[in-house]
Amino acid sequence: MLNLKQNRLRKAKQTRIRIAKQGKIRLSVHRSNQHIYAQLIDDAKSQTLASASTLESDVKKEATQGGNATAASIVGKRIADKAKQLGIDEIAFDRSGFKYHGRIKALADSARENGLKF
Repeated sequence: MLNLKQNRLRKAKQTRIRIAKQGKIRLSVHRSNQHIYAQLIDDAKSQTLASASTLESDVKKEATQGGNATAASIVGKRIADKAKQLGIDEIAFDRSGFKYHGRIKALADSARENGLKF
């Protein structure tokens, strides 16, 4: 029997295989109890293009806590702005096996509102 983390990682692996076939830039999201992280990754070059998280000083000024939906939406806005600066409009969303709910959904909605298409 798989435990919860192994199950999540198995789902994440399948998602990444599907995204690799699309050949798009991947927006990878990871969450912990206290923080949320987002990265734009080019799998063809194996390179991280941009990142944003609740550990950044600008985000810490706006959000009092790093582990809530408000902080996640701020991170989503920051990653969308960084993507625009790099000239990236269309991405594939990689939720890393987490449910599309709560903080993950808040980050995705915020990124969409600020110009990213996925």
